[in-house]
Amino acid sequence: MKNEPVPHDISPLSAAASEALFARAKAVTPGGVNSPVRAFNAVGGTPRFIREAKGAWLTDVDGNEYVDLICSWGPMLLGHAHPEVQAAVLAAVARGTSYGTPTTPEVELAEAIVERAPVEKVRFVSSGTEATMSAIRLARGFTGRDVILKFAGNYHGHVDSLLASAGSGLVTHAIPGTPGVPESSTELTVVLPYNDRAAVTAAFEEYAGRVACLITEASPGNMGVVPPEPGFNEFLATTCQANGALFISDEVMTGFRASKQGQWGIDGKNEGWTPDLVTFGKVMGGGFPAAAFGGRADVMGSLSPDGPVYQAGTLSGNPVATTAGLTTLRLATDEVYDHITRAAETVKGAIEESFTTVGLPHVIQSTGTMFSVFFTDKPVRNFDEAKTTDEVAYKAFFHAMLDQGVYLPPSAYEAWFLSSAHDERAISRIIEALPYAAEAAVKVKA
Repeated sequence: MKNEPVPHDISPLSAAASEALFARAKAVTPGGVNSPVRAFNAVGGTPRFIREAKGAWLTDVDGNEYVDLICSWGPMLLGHAHPEVQAAVLAAVARGTSYGTPTTPEVELAEAIVERAPVEKVRFVSSGTEATMSAIRLARGFTGRDVILKFAGNYHGHVDSLLASAGSGLVTHAIPGTPGVPESSTELTVVLPYNDRAAVTAAFEEYAGRVACLITEASPGNMGVVPPEPGFNEFLATTCQANGALFISDEVMTGFRASKQGQWGIDGKNEGWTPDLVTFGKVMGGGFPAAAFGGRADVMGSLSPDGPVYQAGTLSGNPVATTAGLTTLRLATDEVYDHITRAAETVKGAIEESFTTVGLPHVIQSTGTMFSVFFTDKPVRNFDEAKTTDEVAYKAFFHAMLDQGVYLPPSAYEAWFLSSAHDERAISRIIEALPYAAEAAVKVKA
């Protein structure tokens, strides 16, 4: 499959039905969406309302078909509507959708996660936000300390204490990143520049004996993919241990997605370190709202009902969601990861060729099967550098790809995802669309 040129008279796809639904949605839902990035505010235009999905493809309410490069923001490792996952879910639904009691699938899914990940015990919740919120509460309860360290550009859900932005200083007191979060909620959160060891050391010195935990995305994907520098996660783990704090590795996005064992399987397993707590989501739910946090047995032993730290959830461990997650993990074989890796390498190579041909500045960064494209000419190590990406060029690129039937993240600061269902037909459409989209991006820079 070569990067062949395509005609430049491509017209925008019809979005009349999506426009009508968007108008109805805005009348009853803030912004017309239930998660902000879906509104297309960062790229403009009308968000596409999807009618159905199968394999690597999305079909919107206007009948347009797109190759999907967001995969529900990561969970659809096997593609959409995988027949074996569907069959397992249908059988689970036939038995009932929620009991409010322990069930077999939640035990089996917990066993599968413990087998793959560096955790000894797991507690299920219903969202990644719940997972990080609960992990922080547990860390504070276990250590008896109150200060949290996090990194600028790392997203851990909409927990009040973690929705904080940083200034330019080495160690910065957090300020609320959104109205509705009082300063009292973030005053014990310290925000550091990512990949900066000196800042971490300085923070532990300034807050000696007070740091409950340091939380980081195992490999950030919410400012685009910005991998940890070699040895950085190991440095965080050993620094936390030396200072009596817990190291929380947020693998909601990377868990069972970046590799079979998540980001830890890439940079932790062979280096001999483990996090104290890990948060999971997305792939482990198989497309259903499910998440988890887990870790060392002694730390997890502080959690109710064994210990004093309270956490609960009516739908936690839901039998349908855990069945979907368990089936997905069982099907996520080495061959699946090999296929996705090869597909990602093919797409990245095509991007490199198209962008280089037209002289479009770019940096492609990846970890495992995840990658993203920055419209800048220098490697990105942290949030400040991520913000140098050319958002105007990305907007033009996004719409040019969309009009050719390729659905990219509607934001310049997101990871791109493929699945085991991305076959030659899907990859061919991406490759064929790239030259025209690259030229569209260059034109807005001229």
